Amino acid sequence: MRLLLATICTACLLTAGCDGESVRISSTTTDTGGKGVLKVVDTLQCPETIGVLTRKGTAHAGGATCLYSGPRGAEVSLQLITLSDQTADAVLQRFETTLSADMPHTTAELRASADAARAQSAADEARVQADVAAVAADAAAVDADAAAAAADSAHVRAPGVAVDAEGDHARVRLPGMSVDADGDKAHVRIGGFSISADDSTETVDISSSDESVSVQAHDDAAEIRTRAPGEATRRTYLLTDSRPADEGWRLVGFEARGPVGGPIVIATVRAKDRDSDGVFDSAKDLVTLNVGE
Repeated sequence: MRLLLATICTACLLTAGCDGESVRISSTTTDTGGKGVLKVVDTLQCPETIGVLTRKGTAHAGGATCLYSGPRGAEVSLQLITLSDQTADAVLQRFETTLSADMPHTTAELRASADAARAQSAADEARVQADVAAVAADAAAVDADAAAAAADSAHVRAPGVAVDAEGDHARVRLPGMSVDADGDKAHVRIGGFSISADDSTETVDISSSDESVSVQAHDDAAEIRTRAPGEATRRTYLLTDSRPADEGWRLVGFEARGPVGGPIVIATVRAKDRDSDGVFDSAKDLVTLNVGE
């Protein structure tokens, strides 16, 4: 039940913020068509100040790069990238690899938790197969277990609502929402979103049916990716941790946008506060100024 409640709370993060050390996640339905066409630019607009950011020097590389500083030593680099014979995905993967290398402990921890979750899943599958064999070999024991479970079960039916609970197992169906819990694991679907939680590995994974949002969280760390549907590039990447990396970074990431075929404008962010002190929002404003929303 604790996991079930925690998972539902995680689902609520999609529409509301939570205080404390948990990762703050919000999402709204995006009407890509209402955002307009992204502009094709050949030189960056780099104002002296924008939001909490202040430009460092002048534009570099013929107007293709501008550097900014922010509160508490935050750093922002705005770059104009021509795609040529490379894809936007390939370019952004390189940026993601470079940024994640700035927080190696966080990256390693998240990868390890994901590997542990996969290993646990394989072990669970083996356990299920063993359980099936045991059930087939001992039908009497199954009958006894079923009788015991019946004493600790609940079944509720109402218009649009179905609840079935037996011991550590729970199945809930509501309009637009489903919850399946089994011991330490829970899986929640809300609209196009899917949330999976596992107490044994302390992981929470959030994804959406159109692949627009993906979140992996473990302990005090989180890796967040968003990708708007459509052919144009509208991507966000964030890696956060309450524990600083060797250089003090607690948040790294990028905001990238560009029309089909490029070029794309990318603002990379490095901040020593995981809340970013408004740095990431200001970086997004820089991208919007150059190519639109």
